[in-house]
Amino acid sequence: MFNYDNRTFRSISNSDNGEVSSETVFHYSQEGEILTARYSGGEIVKGHLIGKVDQNGVINMRYHHINQAGELMTGKCISTPEMMGNGKLRLHESWEWTSGDLSKGTSMIVEE
Repeated sequence: MFNYDNRTFRSISNSDNGEVSSETVFHYSQEGEILTARYSGGEIVKGHLIGKVDQNGVINMRYHHINQAGELMTGKCISTPEMMGNGKLRLHESWEWTSGDLSKGTSMIVEE
């Protein structure tokens, strides 16, 4: 099983309808199969996520944050890990807003 505990990630790409940017940093913690994270930066004032990690390291998560406009935004995401040549992780994400316009998108974050 992948262990995401104490790993830090930064966004490198996102769909136009997303709010996460290269200024957004994610701080992951993991206990067993339970993953949590806090994130902020760019359009995100403060956010949290919670999810479950399967035996292949795939994360099924829910997230919520307050954006710079003061809106509470919520969504769900599936993140699939890729081990890069330098030993760091890259996460390929497929997400969907559960608030606002309910649109979908894709993003990618990499371990710092």
